[in-house]
Amino acid sequence: MGSDLATLPRLARDLTEPEPIPEAGIARACELMRSGRLFRYGEMGADQNDVALLEQEFAAFVGRRYCVAVNSGGAALCLALKVLDLQPGEPVLVNGFTLAPVPGAILHAGGRPVLVEIGPDYVIDCEDLRAKARASGARILLLSHMRGHIADMDAVMAACDELGLLLVEDCAHALCAAWDGRAIGTFGAAAAFSAQTYKHLNAGEGGFLVLDDDDRIARAILHSGSYMLHAQHRSAPPAEVIAAWEERTPNFSMRMTALAAALLRPQLHDLPRRAARWNAIHDRLGAAIARSQHVRLPPRSPKERYGATSVQFSLLGFGDDEIAAVLERCAARGLPIKWFGAGRQRGFTSAPRHWRYVGEQGPMAQTHAILAGLCDIRTPLSLSDEDCDLAAEILREAIETVVSARAETGKTGRAATG
Repeated sequence: MGSDLATLPRLARDLTEPEPIPEAGIARACELMRSGRLFRYGEMGADQNDVALLEQEFAAFVGRRYCVAVNSGGAALCLALKVLDLQPGEPVLVNGFTLAPVPGAILHAGGRPVLVEIGPDYVIDCEDLRAKARASGARILLLSHMRGHIADMDAVMAACDELGLLLVEDCAHALCAAWDGRAIGTFGAAAAFSAQTYKHLNAGEGGFLVLDDDDRIARAILHSGSYMLHAQHRSAPPAEVIAAWEERTPNFSMRMTALAAALLRPQLHDLPRRAARWNAIHDRLGAAIARSQHVRLPPRSPKERYGATSVQFSLLGFGDDEIAAVLERCAARGLPIKWFGAGRQRGFTSAPRHWRYVGEQGPMAQTHAILAGLCDIRTPLSLSDEDCDLAAEILREAIETVVSARAETGKTGRAATG
């Protein structure tokens, strides 16, 4: 199909490549490993306080009163639902464009996911939110800021106020993002962040729950597994609040280790620089691929400040086989692209039709029509401007090759909504 791939330039970058851990984090991790004291608490006293300091610093960075650090972003979401008194089988609303750990966290906490449609901008459809909330009787919305796309938070909060919904924000892809000057992660009763390798902060795995309520943070600390050593927390309510909950709150062993915190603290201090570079990469690559008439990037409100670590776009007017051919040609030139419309879930990419464990949800026709053409390119910080330009050229060439092949055979692709 088209020109010989062997004669065309390849992208010589690993798009899964994270930045190295800062030397200060490596040095502190080595100190901890030599001491053997990798637990977040010291039984003979707070002889190391890496996690406690990180919690304090992270809460201040986001703009919340309290933070508890746990072993994953999914654990943070589960913990958020637990401290909001989620009952067994209780419905929890969640937008249909998200990752599998998000409905998984609802099930982990004992709830029942109720999937809400998305719109062409990839974010939650507030009219379907209203319909699903009334039909299900849900009192909690778990809003996933998927891939850093921020919904109209004015409309979301108006719907939550109207429907009496408690908001939990999934901010795994939205660290450093804001809406109308207000930080994402500060709108809801609670918010969860991730420190998995492909997020803004990298501990391999890790998560943060942030909130403002004394009783809820007391329960979160106890649930996370403080072994009655909760006095070593710096991001904590008064001791009497924890004491009131101490014998009524089970230990779920979700805490973060000292080693993970040691790796994360210097990254947090460097995050503004890294976020600015990520957005510059996003903007250059996005503008270049949008030069193709067959590519659509979702519109973003002027009120939105995003914190991108990848680029999403829709391929328009292509059937499934044609999209697969575009992506295969890109991959052959060193540009792997994820596709949310693929028939099978694969590598961080899935759609509601793959989550049979959430129970009957109806067709989710609008969401699946949008996901049919939705693609995703990772943007590691190592990408240069030249890399971005080459990646865009690879994608555009693959698209035009498939379009030319269609013209030769007289075929017409199924149009993908988006």
